[in-house]
Amino acid sequence: MTFKPDHEIFTVMEIQYDILASRLRELAFLNAGFVITLTDERAEGRSETFEYQGGISEFVELLNKTKEPVHDKVVTFVAEQAQEDGGAAVIVEVALQWNSTYAEQIFCYTNNIHNKDGGTHLTGFRAALTRVFNTYGQAQNLFKEVKSGLTGEDIREGRTGVVSVKHPDPSFDSQTKSKLVSSEVKGMVENVMVDKL
Repeated sequence: MTFKPDHEIFTVMEIQYDILASRLRELAFLNAGFVITLTDERAEGRSETFEYQGGISEFVELLNKTKEPVHDKVVTFVAEQAQEDGGAAVIVEVALQWNSTYAEQIFCYTNNIHNKDGGTHLTGFRAALTRVFNTYGQAQNLFKEVKSGLTGEDIREGRTGVVSVKHPDPSFDSQTKSKLVSSEVKGMVENVMVDKL
């Protein structure tokens, strides 16, 4: 006995090249040296290769391309942080540069997933910068006019950055993974930044 359906069901999905190219470019930035080629075999016949040896530092340069950077080089570093429970290490990667605008632009990622609402890695990033600026400023006697030191707001203007963590078992606030909530990551990011800066 042969089963023949009365009608066939086809699902047509329209792939938008620009959306796919944007995500693949982002993945290439987040994985320095990784080569990704996108080829559209439809009528347009477009093709692009994404490769960024500088990784997220090149990402920050691109974000600041139409702005006026305050300093030439992007501050960037990567470090491994051991977990207290002896689990696999967490890799913390940060790139930042200030520009002459007033807006802050920070992109946060966990395991190559964009966390649009930030999370514990962003909290650690901000806390570390405030701490480092205050420690340095006080040691160099730069804050004669500022009684209680700088606040996070004082150093946010014009800051562009990317904070990326590779975590073996991250926790998020929802299915959309818009916010990292792994509490240990705050301290890890803060420690790495204080050490490197």
